[in-house]
Amino acid sequence: MDKHVKTDRPCISIVMSVYDPRLDWLQEQLESLNRQTYPNLELRIADDCSPTVPLECIEKLVCQCITSFPYTIQRNPKNLGYNASFQNLTALAQGKYIAYCDQDDIWLPEKLTSLYDSMMAEKSELACSDMYIIDGEGKRIANSITEIRRHHIFRSGEGLCSTLWYSNFASGCALLVNSTTAKEAIPFNPYMYYDHYITLFSANKGRISFVDRPLIMHREHGKNQSSTMQGVVDKDSYIRLRIETVCRAVEWLSDHFPSPPELKAVLEEGRIWMEARLAYANGNHKYAKAIWKHRKISPAASLFEIAMPWMPNIVFKAAIWASSKNYI
Repeated sequence: MDKHVKTDRPCISIVMSVYDPRLDWLQEQLESLNRQTYPNLELRIADDCSPTVPLECIEKLVCQCITSFPYTIQRNPKNLGYNASFQNLTALAQGKYIAYCDQDDIWLPEKLTSLYDSMMAEKSELACSDMYIIDGEGKRIANSITEIRRHHIFRSGEGLCSTLWYSNFASGCALLVNSTTAKEAIPFNPYMYYDHYITLFSANKGRISFVDRPLIMHREHGKNQSSTMQGVVDKDSYIRLRIETVCRAVEWLSDHFPSPPELKAVLEEGRIWMEARLAYANGNHKYAKAIWKHRKISPAASLFEIAMPWMPNIVFKAAIWASSKNYI
């Protein structure tokens, strides 16, 4: 097939960072990219120094599966982690729009066309969609991400930064963003997931649009980098991952984010709340009042963390398990 089809639609760069991919899952993903109905695409893949899957195997699979548009494959000089790897791919992307791609999902054929059409209709900086959830065997286990993440609420429109700084709703695997906006967001906040920061940055520039239907099949298999409570096994890891990291993210935003005065005020309240959470978690219980005062940011997190020091470990672990299973 001619890889340079003439079209009046601008190029979309699909960027994929891979790390030790399961080749059967990667093949399903690549085949779904090749079936996209959008007519002007490029694919850029970075292997983040996979330790057991040779680059030659990835290259062979890409050559076999991608026949409808051009692609490039590179190996990072060292393991960067997916945030930094996606940042590099963002800088290299040639398209007018960028779509971020995981190595183990399956895209519906109309995904990119639908997101592009939404951006054009609403003149938005970024568009996102819902997703089906499948398990490791490819069996559908949910018809929406909201079925497995109780607190996931999609939003659209302008002025979304006041909640987006803390709670993201646009998953990287299910969004399309203006390339200029994504490149302006570099360097990404090192303490936030790349999709969270890009969505926040885009909302600070303009409008976010939401396509209210699933456009991908997202594979949940227990090792996803952004799974709820990923890495939390005890109170110490909770403090490190759910409080200290977020505190650093807010500090970084306060120092570096190009925010208007009204957003700066929101970030300042968030900083006070985060610092109170951290101080309280480290044993200074007088900060319970400050946490409760600013609890509107996240009532559930505020209440849970005020109670956390007094929880027996078995109760704490049960609560974390229940949260990961979307029961609370």
